[in-house]
Amino acid sequence: MPASRLDELVQRAPELSVNREIIQQCFDALRDCFRHGGKVLLCGNGGSASDAEHWAGELLKGFKRHRALSPQQQATLRPEIATQLQGALPAIPLTGFPALATAFANDVSPELIFAQLTWGLGQRGDVWIGLSTSGNARNVCAAAEVARARGLKVIGLTGSTGGKLAPLCDLAIRVPSTETYRIQEYHLPIYHCLSLMLEDEFFGEATS
Repeated sequence: MPASRLDELVQRAPELSVNREIIQQCFDALRDCFRHGGKVLLCGNGGSASDAEHWAGELLKGFKRHRALSPQQQATLRPEIATQLQGALPAIPLTGFPALATAFANDVSPELIFAQLTWGLGQRGDVWIGLSTSGNARNVCAAAEVARARGLKVIGLTGSTGGKLAPLCDLAIRVPSTETYRIQEYHLPIYHCLSLMLEDEFFGEATS
């Protein structure tokens, strides 16, 4: 029996064994979201903004395996397109709206850009994910409040203290560090693990 994705994660980073149960719970929430036609919204600042974009990219195309479209899906497209496209799990990084972000920052408040996007794009049944090494990013916390009000499942990735974000979350992965760069180094293998678990779930058995 091959090791599970979580087993592999903990083997590579034993410190994350304390997060094993909450990572599994986050997978369950994401699986249920995608299974019922929902999407994921992600946000963060600086390195965490890059992580939000990176994670969305792992979900929107093949990660470890090529996700060929089903014959039924391919039948709706020209072969030149159908054979190149890949199965996707819908994910929107809220860091990627420069026109809206600059307009809203200028006209209203830069602190509420992610909140505005969450209000406009989020729907009940979706999952909202905020990445903040301190857990105290004001714009991320404001968006988490909006996500809760809109009925989204709220997930946070933070450092060990959780900051102000953790109490706003349904599920908070608090990695065992207070050092920014270490926290980011832990976040990446966690969202890679979750991406692999989701790919296994929706696109067949993992390949080595």
